[in-house]
Amino acid sequence: MPTDSLIAQKDKVRRFWEAEPCGSRYLQRPDSASDGRGEEWSAKNFETHERIRYELEPYIQDFAKFESAKGRKVLEVGVGMGADYLQWLKAGAQATGVDISRESIERARLRCELAGYRDADLRLADAENLPFPDRNFDVVYSYGVMHHSPNTPQCIQEALRVLRPGGEARIMLYHHPSLTGLLLWFRYGVWRAKGLRQCVYDHLESPGTKTYTEREVLSLMQGFRKVEMRLVFSPGDLLLHEPSQRFQKPLYRWLWKVYPRWLVRQVAGPWKLFVLVTATKED
Repeated sequence: MPTDSLIAQKDKVRRFWEAEPCGSRYLQRPDSASDGRGEEWSAKNFETHERIRYELEPYIQDFAKFESAKGRKVLEVGVGMGADYLQWLKAGAQATGVDISRESIERARLRCELAGYRDADLRLADAENLPFPDRNFDVVYSYGVMHHSPNTPQCIQEALRVLRPGGEARIMLYHHPSLTGLLLWFRYGVWRAKGLRQCVYDHLESPGTKTYTEREVLSLMQGFRKVEMRLVFSPGDLLLHEPSQRFQKPLYRWLWKVYPRWLVRQVAGPWKLFVLVTATKED
């Protein structure tokens, strides 16, 4: 049974993503004359979000393999605002999506409706306790989600449980060490005796965000075979993303402009934040 502290931690994570669904900083905010949602919920705004997402992270398409999903049962764990989930539908998959954030589910559902998919199977659910029977899906996809959950190993085992034998998990987790962690350490840890991991845990997105070495990822993937990993730079490693509200001061804006991305790409290969994990469930 989960302890009170883990329940409280999960509620903090949920409330964080309720307040700022992933990628929402790229949505145009409604003006004061709108109904409170207005432009933020328009088809054009969702299209802008999709374009920016895949420009910043072009490896998503190759990793997810949307085009191979036609007729297959796909579960996306942590749909956010539904950019990837919509790609599964467009590819002809029998796609189900879950998220712990009701706000995210609402936005993902509207996104699908605006695109002509009015029967999207989107559900409010917890990655640590998926509401599905064993051996139910051909693919479980989760991009940048499970490291936010208090019990990441349980999330992985739930993905394993609901996969059919021979089914494939495609999971992105945060890697240690990373340039993102180093940047956060310079900001929050260098004068406070905090390590890279603690800085990520305390300050990267929702509270309690975890990172893993490649060896630790292999340990998490117990019960899978053919585990393959690929490290890629995140937009945060290269400061390509739009700064969040906590980084709006002139100093941070200046840093975003002068950051030597060309040099970082050349010399910081092992210090990438994203580890893309593909693994097959044993028969």
